[in-house]
Amino acid sequence: MVLSLFTYFSLPNSSTMAAEAHISPIHLFAAFVIIFTVAYYFFRCKIVYLVDFTCYLPADSLRTPISNFIEHLEGCNVFNRESIDFQVKVCERSGIGDEACVPSCIHELPPDPTLNESREETTQVLFTVVSELLSKHNINPKSIDILISNCSLFCPSPSITTMIINKFGFRSNIKSISLSGMGCSAGILSISLAKDLLKVHKNSLALVLSMEAVSPNGYMGSTKSMLISNVIFRMGGAAILLSNRHQDKHKAKYKLQQLVRTHMGSDEQSYLSVIQQEDEDGKVGVSLSRALLHVASNALRTNISQLGPRVLPYSEQLLYGWSVICRKIWGQKDVYVPNFRKAFEHFCIHAGGKAIIQGVEDNLRLEKEDGEASRMTLYRFGNTSSSSLWYELCYLEAKGKVNKGDRIWQIAFGSGFKVNSAVWKCISNLDPKVSNAWSDRIHLYPVDIPNVL
Repeated sequence: MVLSLFTYFSLPNSSTMAAEAHISPIHLFAAFVIIFTVAYYFFRCKIVYLVDFTCYLPADSLRTPISNFIEHLEGCNVFNRESIDFQVKVCERSGIGDEACVPSCIHELPPDPTLNESREETTQVLFTVVSELLSKHNINPKSIDILISNCSLFCPSPSITTMIINKFGFRSNIKSISLSGMGCSAGILSISLAKDLLKVHKNSLALVLSMEAVSPNGYMGSTKSMLISNVIFRMGGAAILLSNRHQDKHKAKYKLQQLVRTHMGSDEQSYLSVIQQEDEDGKVGVSLSRALLHVASNALRTNISQLGPRVLPYSEQLLYGWSVICRKIWGQKDVYVPNFRKAFEHFCIHAGGKAIIQGVEDNLRLEKEDGEASRMTLYRFGNTSSSSLWYELCYLEAKGKVNKGDRIWQIAFGSGFKVNSAVWKCISNLDPKVSNAWSDRIHLYPVDIPNVL
C-alpha cells in the first residue's frame, strides 16, 4: 500500500509526461463544460429580478384640493396669518394638484397626529400594497425570505417589518430590517440592501416596502424653512418584490443592471440642507435650506461621475473626456454634458418638488417629455418620499411606454445629503391594461400644470 501510494505521487518520468502531453478532445470538452457551468451559476446568482411592484392608491375621500387645504390652514387655529399666506403661496407653486391625499387624522380640525393614528396610516398603506402584491402572484407569505422596510420619520416599536410579519404570518427565520432616518432616497437604498442580501442568500425572494408617514410629521410653528414640508408631502407607499431565483426570470418585469449610491454627509452644507430639528419655540419639523438645489446639483454630479462610465456609450464618454482636456489646456468654459438619452429610454426623477425635477432636467439637458412621469406623479400624488419613483414607473407602464429592452434610470434624492441611482432593464412584454394605481385616471394624463410665479 505504501509503495503504491509512493508510486502514485512520485514525479512522472519523461516518457509519461510525453504521453500525457496530448489531451483528447473529450477531456477538453469536459473541462469546458465544467468551467462554463461554474461560471454560469456564479454569475446567475448575482442577477436581481424585479418580479413586480404595487403602489398604494388612497381613497378619494382622503383627497386634499388646494381650496380645502387653504380652508383647513385657516380653520385649525394653529398658524398665524404670515405662516398661512406662506404655505398657500408654496402650495400654489408646488405643482401638486387637487387629487393628492393626506391621512384622515390630518383632515381633522385641529389635526390629531397621535401614535395610534400614525400606526393606522402605516398599516393602511403597507397592508394594502403587500396584500395586493402577494395575491396578484399567488405568493405564500411564508415563501418570503427577506423583508425590508423604509420609513424615515416614523420608527415605532415593534418595528414596521414586525407589523407586516404579524399581519401576514411570515415565517420565524425571515431576515427583516427596518430602516429609518434615511430620507427620500431610502427606496433605492433599500433595493441596494436587498441586492446585497440576495447575493449571499441564493434562491430567495425579497420584499421591499417604501413609504413615509405623514400623520406624525406636521410642523405647527412659524419658521418658513420648516413649513414647506407641510405642503409638499402626501400619503403613499409601495411594495416591491425582488428575486434571484432562476424560475422567476420569465415572469419578472425588470432586472437590475446598475446601482450607485452617493453620500455627501461629510460636507457641512450638504448635511444641513435637509434636517429634522426644533425651532426657537421647541416645535419639531423638517427644515429645507435655501442651498438645497445647489447641494442636490453637486451630489448628482458626483453620482453621475460614477454611473456614467458604466452606462454611457463610448462616443459620449470620449466627447466628455475631450471637453475636460480642452478646459484644462485651453481654458474652455463649457464642459460637454453627455447625452443620457442614448443610455436610457426612460427617466424617473424623484418627485420631491417642481424645482427638483426642473433642476435635474436642466443639469442633464433632458427634454420636457423625459420628466413627464415625475411631473404627473407630483401633480396627482404629491411628494410621497421614497415611494415616488415607483409611482413614476407605474405611470410609464400604464401609458404603455415601457417596451422590452428599455432601460430606466431612477434618481432619488434624500437627506444627508444623498443621491442614489438605479438602472433597470425591462425583460418582459408589459401589458398597459393591467390594473395599477394609475389605471382609473391614466386617460386624463398628461395634464397642463399652471406655471404660477
